[in-house]
Amino acid sequence: MRRVNAMIVYASLLAALICQLFPWTGQGIILRPDFMLVVLLYWLLRAPNICNLGSAWVTGLLVDLATGSLLGQYALTFTLTAYFALNYQRRIVLFTKWQLASYVFALLLFERIAILLVKQLAGNESPGWHYFWPVITGMLLWQFIRFLFGSITPPKSNN
Repeated sequence: MRRVNAMIVYASLLAALICQLFPWTGQGIILRPDFMLVVLLYWLLRAPNICNLGSAWVTGLLVDLATGSLLGQYALTFTLTAYFALNYQRRIVLFTKWQLASYVFALLLFERIAILLVKQLAGNESPGWHYFWPVITGMLLWQFIRFLFGSITPPKSNN
């Protein structure tokens, strides 16, 4: 694995914020992945010395401010998701790419359920099952980011 430059991390988070703010219409709103969370999860698992719980909280706060949602809901859920992501970060090296994909799927699903609970506590109405489509599209985005920036786990040797 190559060494990670902090400017690449912050530039990719900025690009994810721009994608998050892009004016989606029609079915794109329903299918839009959580760009910031997927990129944040990648860097949390790949470079925890650069991207940590504080980065997750600031990123969530930026999403809160940018989307005009309830202040702190994304900051809370991003921080909780980052905590669970970093909890197994040392063991990720032992994961196969399918185990890693299922772990990221579980993290994305946890974040959607946590956001749903916060919205329910704020008095919003209950969405349908289409609310969970961003988890599926987030997994597709995860595979693209993994291809773009490289694998998190080192390749296994055949010795």
